[in-house]
Amino acid sequence: MSADIYQDLSTLSDATRVRLLRLLEQEELGVGELARIVQLPQSTVSRHLKTLHTQGWVQRRQDGPASLLRMSAAALSPMAGRLWAVVREETEPDYAEDARRLQSLLALRGGDSREFFRRHAGQWAALRRDLYGEGFTLAALLSLLPEGLTVADLGCGSGEALAGLAPAVRRAIGIDREEAMLAAAATRTAGLANVELLQGDLDALPLPDGALDAALCSLVLHHVVDVQPVMAEVARVLKPGGRFVLLDMLPHDQQELRRAMGHQHLGFAQDTLELAAGRARLRLLRYSPLPEAPGALGPGLFVAVLGRDPDPSRKAAHGGLRPG
Repeated sequence: MSADIYQDLSTLSDATRVRLLRLLEQEELGVGELARIVQLPQSTVSRHLKTLHTQGWVQRRQDGPASLLRMSAAALSPMAGRLWAVVREETEPDYAEDARRLQSLLALRGGDSREFFRRHAGQWAALRRDLYGEGFTLAALLSLLPEGLTVADLGCGSGEALAGLAPAVRRAIGIDREEAMLAAAATRTAGLANVELLQGDLDALPLPDGALDAALCSLVLHHVVDVQPVMAEVARVLKPGGRFVLLDMLPHDQQELRRAMGHQHLGFAQDTLELAAGRARLRLLRYSPLPEAPGALGPGLFVAVLGRDPDPSRKAAHGGLRPG
C-alpha cells in the first residue's frame, strides 16, 4: 500500500499530467485534441498519457481509427481518489484557460454551420481566437493598402507597428531619438529586409522632402514641447496627397501624467489639432475618438487622419501649439 501512494504522488507531481487529467475527467478526448488544448507538442502529450494509462489513471478505447481517452475518478482506488480530490481543488485557478479551450473544441464537434453559429454567436470571438490566433485580422486589413508604399513610424519605440506594417508595404522606416528604443526595434524587426531604422527628432526628421506616402505617430506627440515644427516636418516629408495617421489622447485632466511621465500636453482637442495642421499645410480629414478599453487607467484615445495639401504653393507656418 505504501508503494502505491508514492507512485500516485509521483504521477500527480507533474503539472502537465494534472492538466491532462482535469480535461479527461470532463470529456473523452483524443491525443491531438488534448495537444491543441494544452498547446504542447503531440509527442509530449503522448508521453504523459502513456504514463497515466500504464498507472491506471486513464482508460483508452478505440473508436474506429481514433484512440480516445477518459479519466474516471470513480475507477480510482480510495487512496488515489483522495489524493486527486486535493490536487483538483488546489489547481482550480490554473485550469481556467484549459477549460475555455476545451469548450471551444467541443463547440466544433458535429452539427451544421447554421446551428453552430446560432448556439455560439456570443462566444464566437473567443472560439475564433482559439482556432486561428489573433494576428489574422490586422494582416487582412493591411492587405487593403496599395502596393509600393513607403511608410514611416515617427517615434517608433520598440518597433511593434513596424513589424506589423512591413509585410504590407515596400519600405517601412522607423524613426526614434532614443538609441535603446532603436536597438529594441532592430531586434523585433530582424529579418525584415524592407525595414530601415533612423535616429532623429520629430522636428528634424532625417528624410528628404516628399519621401513618404504615409506616416504614423502613435502616443508620442503629447511628449513634444512644441507640436508645430513636428507638423511642418511631417508636411515636408509627405508626398502631395500623402496621409499622416495620428493616435493620441483626448483632452483630459490627469495632471499626474505630466509629473510621472513627462507629458507636455493633456491630450489634443479636434479644433486645436485642426488649427495646428492647417498652419503646416496639412488638412484634418478625420478625428475619431476610440471606444474606451475596459479596465484602462489612462485617458481616452483618438485617431486622426491628416492629409498633405496637394497645392505646393501653400507654405507651412510655424508657431502655435505649445504645452497646454
